[in-house]
Amino acid sequence: MLRKISPVFFVVGLCTSFISFSQTGQDTTGGPVIASVPFAAFTPDARSAALGDAGVALSPDANSVYWGSAKLANATKNYGVAFSYTPWLRNVTEDMYFAYLSGYKKIGKNQAVGVSLMYFDHGMFQARNSFGTLLGNYYSNEFYASVAYSRKLSDKFSMGLNLKYINSNLGGGVQVMGNSALKPGTTAAGDLSAYYKTENIDEGTGKGWGYSFGLMLQNIGGKVNYGGTENGFIPTTFKLGGAATRYIDPYNKVTFTMDLNKLMIPTPPIRDASGKITAGKDPNRSSVSSIFSSFSDAPGGASEELREFMISAGAEYWYNEVFAVRAGYFNEARTKGNRKYFTVGFGARIQQRYGIDFAYLMPQTQGSPLANTFRVSLIVDMFKKAADMAIDNNENEN
Repeated sequence: MLRKISPVFFVVGLCTSFISFSQTGQDTTGGPVIASVPFAAFTPDARSAALGDAGVALSPDANSVYWGSAKLANATKNYGVAFSYTPWLRNVTEDMYFAYLSGYKKIGKNQAVGVSLMYFDHGMFQARNSFGTLLGNYYSNEFYASVAYSRKLSDKFSMGLNLKYINSNLGGGVQVMGNSALKPGTTAAGDLSAYYKTENIDEGTGKGWGYSFGLMLQNIGGKVNYGGTENGFIPTTFKLGGAATRYIDPYNKVTFTMDLNKLMIPTPPIRDASGKITAGKDPNRSSVSSIFSSFSDAPGGASEELREFMISAGAEYWYNEVFAVRAGYFNEARTKGNRKYFTVGFGARIQQRYGIDFAYLMPQTQGSPLANTFRVSLIVDMFKKAADMAIDNNENEN
């Protein structure tokens, strides 16, 4: 499918699609917080997508490379691989999608490593300048690759680190203004995460409770530049999550989870007709400075800062670790993007090794470009052979 679009609106539109599809107007607040390369914060997997995009405190699996590598050291399986696919903005276009591949490997009892690759394909574009002159057809795409390390610091607490490389090729080298071309934007980033888990289950009845908490600073890194004078902030995000699991009996359990998320990049200030800032702070600052000031730079003060928190909540029911049903809700303030939607999904596992997850998104507002969004994830988990486990245990004891 070919799409005609002004070069300027093309760049702005891609950078704002994640936050401001449903912006309904301005008031005394600074408006939505806009990030470049927003795909770096997309929920990649169907399990979390079915839980309203909550995942920081969920039990570990291969997708934990995204949700907090600290969880990988707590994985009950020794190897894991997951692949997820999402057609994106299906009501707007037919050739946009993103795919996510991730995997991990336990290193002994208390450590694990992981890798991941996210690829976002915007499809084919037909670019024209302001005079309607055809500039050419090209493909637009973005990706990031990451490596992760996780280690247990105690029986209940672990930490993790991700390092990633981000590449955003929006213009495909097409000449957009005079002799200038939109160059690929690249940067390096990292994630820091912590995870705490505790359980109290009666061995005889199988009843009890389990609690887990996750904290993550995601996409800490440099700005993105596409060849001009402006640099864009990547979606550095603060994530805090909790989950409570009720073990009903040996075959049934229900998990309730909730995440709070906040972009740690500048909130747009309010300016007068001359461009002078009348409320808020100058967004022209370093990435590190923006992280520390992101909780106090909103023009509307503390009340606006609170509205910048996005809430994800969901519930998951498992029967015998074979079949799961899920439901969730995502909420974002009206003046910060106004994304509000329900989610549903299911999961199935075969021999505790092979699995499939599915999620479907239902926006609250009619005409939302997020309508009919679905995700599918395929999962493979493997145990080590008994002989290999014995070697690892001996190494840990030594």
